[in-house]
Amino acid sequence: MESYESILAVGGKTNSLGRADEVISSVYADPSRLDELFSCISADDAWVRMRAIDSFEKIAREKPEWIQPYLGRIFSDLTQSNQPSVEWHLAQIFSEVQLTDEQRENAIAWLKDKIKTTDVDWIVSVNTMKTLVHFCKSGLLANKDVTSLFKLQQQHKSNTVKKKAAQLLQEL
Repeated sequence: MESYESILAVGGKTNSLGRADEVISSVYADPSRLDELFSCISADDAWVRMRAIDSFEKIAREKPEWIQPYLGRIFSDLTQSNQPSVEWHLAQIFSEVQLTDEQRENAIAWLKDKIKTTDVDWIVSVNTMKTLVHFCKSGLLANKDVTSLFKLQQQHKSNTVKKKAAQLLQEL
């Protein structure tokens, strides 16, 4: 059986998801391999990490309950990553899974920290703001707690971030 790390290492263009769909299908067929996929998020190869976190997030969307056992390691290990593709997928995962009060507080603090400056990857910024809006709309975070951060993101060098920050401020 081919390891997920070797499957995820193959990708054609470096920014492609390569064979990630195979890994996702394989995990759905054999959920016991989710642990192997999670381990790939810490692989030495940045492209393997990117494809692994993308796959993990897609599984979180469909089977959020499968991700629950990994939340401790997500907070202790993955939130330490400074790889943008890991960061933006974590932002997405935090809106897809059920968090305890403490986990939610930690997620919100981590998310707010990501956008406390305009020196943040544009996709990280956008996904972080979307997740913070999710928490606001769910009544788990006060709009006033993120307004200044979104206004700051309106000064980002990316026009996409500026537009999304303005749109999300309107939603709040």
